[in-house]
Amino acid sequence: MLAKLQRIDINCILIPSSTKTSTSSVVAVSQPPNKPQPIKKLPNGGVKKRLSRVYKKPHEPKTHQKHDLCSTQNGFSKYPDGENNSCSSRVEKKRGSLGGNGVVKKTHAKCSTKWLRYGGFIPAILEALETVADLDEALGPWEKRLGNKERTIVLKEQSSWERALEIFEWFKREGCYELNVIHYNVMLRTLGRARKWSLVESLWNEMGKMNIVPENSTYGTLIDVYSKGGLKDEALCWLEVMAEQGMEPDEVTMGIVVQTHKKAGEFEKAEQFFQKWCLGKSVEDDGETSIQPTSIKINGYAKGHVPLSSYTYNNLIDTYGKARKLKEASETFAQMLKDGVVPNTVTFNTMIHICGNQGRLEEVASLIHKMEELQCSPDARTYSILIAIHAKYDGIEMAANYFKKMKEASLEPDLVGYRTLLHAFSIRLMVGEAEDLIKEFDERGLEIDEFTQSSVTRMYIEAGMLDKSWLWFNRFHLRRNMSSDCYSANIDAFGERGHVLEAQRVFMSCLEDRTPSALEVNVMIKAYGINKEYAKACQLFDSMEKLNVVPDKCSYNTLIHMLASANLPHLAVLYVRKMQEAGFVSDCSPYCAVISSYVKLGQLERAEGVFSEMVGLNVPPDIVVYGVLVNAFADIGSVKQALKYVNAMKEACITMNTVICKSLIKLYTKVGYLKEAEETYKMIRSFESDPDVYSSNCMIDLYSERCMVNQAERIFGYLKRKGHANEFSYAMMLCMYKKLMRFEEGSRIAQKMKELGILSELLSYNHVLWLYASAGRYNEAVRTFKEMIESSIQPDDYTFKPLGVVLTKCGVPEQAVSNLEITRRKNALSGLQAWLFEFKYSGVEVTSQAMTWFLLREPVVGAASVSGVDFQSAVDSSARIPVRGSEDHHSHGGSQFMIQPRDEKSGN
Repeated sequence: MLAKLQRIDINCILIPSSTKTSTSSVVAVSQPPNKPQPIKKLPNGGVKKRLSRVYKKPHEPKTHQKHDLCSTQNGFSKYPDGENNSCSSRVEKKRGSLGGNGVVKKTHAKCSTKWLRYGGFIPAILEALETVADLDEALGPWEKRLGNKERTIVLKEQSSWERALEIFEWFKREGCYELNVIHYNVMLRTLGRARKWSLVESLWNEMGKMNIVPENSTYGTLIDVYSKGGLKDEALCWLEVMAEQGMEPDEVTMGIVVQTHKKAGEFEKAEQFFQKWCLGKSVEDDGETSIQPTSIKINGYAKGHVPLSSYTYNNLIDTYGKARKLKEASETFAQMLKDGVVPNTVTFNTMIHICGNQGRLEEVASLIHKMEELQCSPDARTYSILIAIHAKYDGIEMAANYFKKMKEASLEPDLVGYRTLLHAFSIRLMVGEAEDLIKEFDERGLEIDEFTQSSVTRMYIEAGMLDKSWLWFNRFHLRRNMSSDCYSANIDAFGERGHVLEAQRVFMSCLEDRTPSALEVNVMIKAYGINKEYAKACQLFDSMEKLNVVPDKCSYNTLIHMLASANLPHLAVLYVRKMQEAGFVSDCSPYCAVISSYVKLGQLERAEGVFSEMVGLNVPPDIVVYGVLVNAFADIGSVKQALKYVNAMKEACITMNTVICKSLIKLYTKVGYLKEAEETYKMIRSFESDPDVYSSNCMIDLYSERCMVNQAERIFGYLKRKGHANEFSYAMMLCMYKKLMRFEEGSRIAQKMKELGILSELLSYNHVLWLYASAGRYNEAVRTFKEMIESSIQPDDYTFKPLGVVLTKCGVPEQAVSNLEITRRKNALSGLQAWLFEFKYSGVEVTSQAMTWFLLREPVVGAASVSGVDFQSAVDSSARIPVRGSEDHHSHGGSQFMIQPRDEKSGN
């Protein structure tokens, strides 16, 4: 809109003086150059805009002589009091009153109390203007007494921009009233707030024609109204016009520009502008000057260390706070105190809010103390902020205490404070406190918002008060003005806690009141899914058309992911196809859910079929889909199929990531591809500075199988240094040393496992037993067996093989050992007793403690019972050792790529 205006040169304009011109600003205005400079570039990007009028200020200072400007060609003369005598002789024209009867009283006995602060006859004028439509009659009694000040007040106090403009035009039409820059500023603000931009521009053009020279406050007004009207670029354009006139912003205008940037979220620009202003830099620099944020004191240097006002300090502190720069905000607050500028309640509220939002409760307490020290009384907003802060950080007692103090200070808590505290009570299940506060809501006639309503519903549900939760919901439902968000929140509250019948009742209540939106249906489908009522979820989805509800993308995604997670991919894929037909498939996410579900069920052919269908519909697979399929074929050791998808991924220019690499290294370890595994491990190291324990264990396993001691020890040493070595890392190294008959190193590994408390898996115990039996350390073998029994680790057939070797080496005939095995197979408990007695009488160091403990102990989940032991099937001695980190890195299906020990905790 500024582009429509034309520039003219008015260097020859005479500037009238007036006693009513604004006083000097906090910061002096610099003298303008001799010639106005054109606007070269505007903030909104390369478009050149021209304003219709560029003002040239005179070099000589203004005088403060009273000088009203009147048109001499119309025969008006100037009077010392600033009034024109032609006003008294004009012909009054009646326009009729508001009542339309043409009779209007010119005086009023009673005036509104809201204007009494002005004193004198001003309240009567304002009362007349509010009740009498005709301006001649309304202003007639005071026409000779309306000075500049009175005219300013009259214009400023109008609540309607139309009425203000009518009065302004009346002043101009009468010709006897001086209209100075202050009057124009008031009108620019009034019209700008009403967003009447064409009238604002017309008034700006008129100022030039009337020789009314803009002041700092004029530009500040224009920047402010355009900014608040959502026209940031146009607002900053006025700043450039100001700069072209050689005028620097004063403190007030500077604050307005900072506010403009802050409102737009441009906190860095706000800070830079303030710093440049402090240094006296011209605004024409357009932000190109590089200024370090910490290189300037708050007062600045170019302004002669003139202290800023409290308003400016508050503005800066708030700007830093919104930019989450607590340090800079605190430094500004400290500088404010240093300059002797007393912080007001707004200052403290801002600082408390900033510190509280970042969890700095100690600083909040310090600010409260400083407030008391400076005798700065907290207002309602102070208490509301403190209530919100302490409620957020689990200081509910402090929040309630501040609420109490607020009322004791005769400050009425606002609606936000009430809602904040009620929400805080409800999420903490403080039912009694919440109900007391609800009574206050009702007594004061305060409205409980929908967000708080749903949180109270959840409170009753989680507190087990299902009846109250329904009554609470019904109270708001019966008002017939609940929104979709509120209905869905209540459905979700019941559904998430398994109360699907109550969730259905809420949904049916919604149907009674109005046609539901997709949101309520989606949440109801979710509730059915949580409660595993998948048939009802599908039925509701299929009936959406009958309910006049069109399924949205969320509807499809909710149902598809629910069915896929429930191992029902054959149903999920049907809705994926419907979703595709409806045009809601924008990525491969729904297909990925179905593919993952098929993989989890081991139905890889169907998973590949869905993949092919997806590609055929031009839905590009992402790295997650490829990762699912690569991992699936890695689990079954299918190198060909896994590499097929790896190559397809490369052809699609999708970069390998660590998840794919870990799947491949699992595959290569399973099939024994050392070279490929080494290359993949190097790739993982290029992605991660510290390869994970899973991949490292894979490499240790491959190296130990080939007795490549140095390579295995290097990776094992790396894991130990990083503190990542786990039970399986140690067990594989132990097995390698046993194979090489390096019993000392193996024994040290076994001892270290015991010291670290990581000897816990059955297969690890079996390898330790084999190590001791092979090394002739029979007592250690038997002690390890005893520890194993006491740890509730169930032995298997493979456990008794090294123990048989121990008995044979101690002189027990092989036939006797065979008989022990036969006895154990027939009756696990009797067989275990026989083994323990045989150890005792064969001269091996053992006591009856293990056997006594075994007989008397309480049964444990997954362990042997007194009546018998259900042992696992034997593990072949040639089986590979388990390789596993803390957990498999894939969340979908698949098993570890080697024989795994029984996990007592998981029951696997």
